[in-house]
Amino acid sequence: MTGDNIAPEMNGFQAFFESWLSEQDQHLQDLIIASKQHQKRAADDDDRVLLSSLVERVVKHYEQYYNKKSQWAKQDVLRMLSPPWRSSLEDAFLWIGGWRPSMAFHLLYSKSGLQLEASFAELMRGLRLSTGDLGDLSHCQLTMVDKVQRRTIEDEKHLSEKMAKLQETVADATLVELAHEATEMMRNNEVHEGGADDHMERVESTLASKEEGLEKILHKADDLRMKTLRNITQILSPLQAVHFLIAAAELHLRVHDWGKKKDALSH
Repeated sequence: MTGDNIAPEMNGFQAFFESWLSEQDQHLQDLIIASKQHQKRAADDDDRVLLSSLVERVVKHYEQYYNKKSQWAKQDVLRMLSPPWRSSLEDAFLWIGGWRPSMAFHLLYSKSGLQLEASFAELMRGLRLSTGDLGDLSHCQLTMVDKVQRRTIEDEKHLSEKMAKLQETVADATLVELAHEATEMMRNNEVHEGGADDHMERVESTLASKEEGLEKILHKADDLRMKTLRNITQILSPLQAVHFLIAAAELHLRVHDWGKKKDALSH
C-alpha cells in the first residue's frame, strides 16, 4: 500500500478510536448503574446472569479494539506503536503500543484496598457485611490472581527482551552500511536518480523486515493484554468483575482526558 493510501486509513483508525472511547464511557455508566443496583443486596441467579452478560459485553468491546488495531498494524505498525491520537502523558507510560499487562494487577489491588478501607470502620466494629466488591477477595481468589500475575510478568519480560533485541538491529551491519552510503551520496552531491532510487529501495526493503518483526511483537503484546483482562475477570465474581472494569475504564478515560488537557496547555 502506498503512503498516500496509509494516511486516510490511519485517520480512519483515529475516528474508530474516538468512537470506541465514547462507547467505553457509555459502558462505564452501565457498569456503575449495575454496581449500585446489585452491590448492597444478595444477588440471585438472574442477577448473576445479567452481571455476567454485562461483563462479557465490556470485555468483547476490548477485543473489538484489539482486532481493529491488528488490522491497521498490518498497514502502518510504526504509528500503531506510537499513536498520534494519544496524549504525551499516555505515551510516557506505553509498553509496546499499549498498557503494560502487569499494571492490571496493580489496578486490582489498588481498588481492592480502597474498597476495603472504605468499610474499615464497619469491619472494626464487627458490623461489616459482605459487599461482594473487590474488598471481599477471598484467599482462594488472591492465590489464583498471584499465580496469573507471576505468569503474566514472565510473558511480559519475554516480550520486552524480544523487543529489545529487535530494537538493537537498528545498528546492524546492513543499516550501518546503508547510512554510510547515504552520507557519501550527500557529500558527493550525487543526484543520479537511478542510484538514489536503488538505494532507497534497499533501505525500504531492510526496514520492511524490521517492521514485520515489530508487528509480530505488537500482536503478541496485545494478545497478552487481552489474555490478562480475561484471566482476571474470570477469577472474579460477576459483581467483582464489574467493579474491576469500572476502575479500568475510569483510569483509562481520565488519564486520556488529563493528558489531552496538558498537551493543549503546552501548545
